[in-house]
Formats: sequence, C-alpha cells, structure tokens
Amino acid sequence: MKLIGAVIIILATTWIGFECAKRLSERPKQLRQLKVAIQSLEAEIMYGLTPLAEASEHIAKQMPKPVSYFFEHFSHRLLDKQETAFEAWEESLNETWNQTAMLDSEREVMMQFGSTLGQHDREQQQKQIKLTLSHLEREEQEAKDRQHKYERMIKSLGFLTGLLIVILMI
Repeated sequence: MKLIGAVIIILATTWIGFECAKRLSERPKQLRQLKVAIQSLEAEIMYGLTPLAEASEHIAKQMPKPVSYFFEHFSHRLLDKQETAFEAWEESLNETWNQTAMLDSEREVMMQFGSTLGQHDREQQQKQIKLTLSHLEREEQEAKDRQHKYERMIKSLGFLTGLLIVILMI
C-alpha cells in the first residue's frame, strides 16, 4: 500500500513539474504567434486598407488559440459593442490574457500598442507596429533564454520533490 502511495506522489509531482515546464515552452511559441498576428494586422490595414474589425476577424480565423481568442474578442467588441479601438483592445486583453502563457511585460507592450490604434495616420501607425514588433522580439528572446535555462530544471524538480516527500514519509 505504501508503494502505491509513493508511486502516486512521485507521478503527481512529476506531472506538476512537466506542466510548469510546458508553460515556459508555450510562452515563446505564443509570442511568435502574436508577432505574426501583428504583422498580419499591419498588412491588412496598410496594404489591404481593411477596416480594423474586419482585419481582426480575418486574423482570428488564421491564428491558433489562444492568440485567435484575443483577436476574435477584439473584432466582436468593435462590431457589436461600438467601443473605441482602445477600449475594445483593452477589454479584449483583460478577457483573454489569463488563457495565455505570456507575462505582464508582454501585456504592457500590447496595451501601449492598443492605445495607438486608430490614433495616427498610416505612416505613424506603421511605426508603432514596428516598435511593438521589436518589443515583442525582445520579449521572445528573453522567453527562449528562460526556457533553455529553466525547463529541464523544473521537470527534474517536480520528480525530485516527489521523491523527497516519499523519503520523508518513510
């Protein structure tokens, strides 16, 4: 009976370690997806002259979850709730951010970008998009560095924590 309990404890803590490590590996992936989405938004607005709500709807259909959730909510808010671009952007971030693996620093970059949406002419808007993309690039590199540095350690720590609990219980 003790053996079964020990195995369950080790499996549970190992699983927790792998879940925490998964979050670390999801962050750079989601940041890449977010960058692609912003680039698509730039193309839709600048070159396709597509309205913001329609462009967001197109991006939501192209991107994987959870990034698509954000653009879907944003589009919905622009079309149905008749909010300003910044209000819709901010509320969409608030509604969907907890579904992502991204941190508050990325959220702040997105909030700054949202505050400029629709406020400038095309040239200035394009500069804001480039600035946002450079910030996201920096965040992505930092996320990759963290992943490489901590992913294996967190997985091992989950297993070793379970082993320690079992040893202490014996």
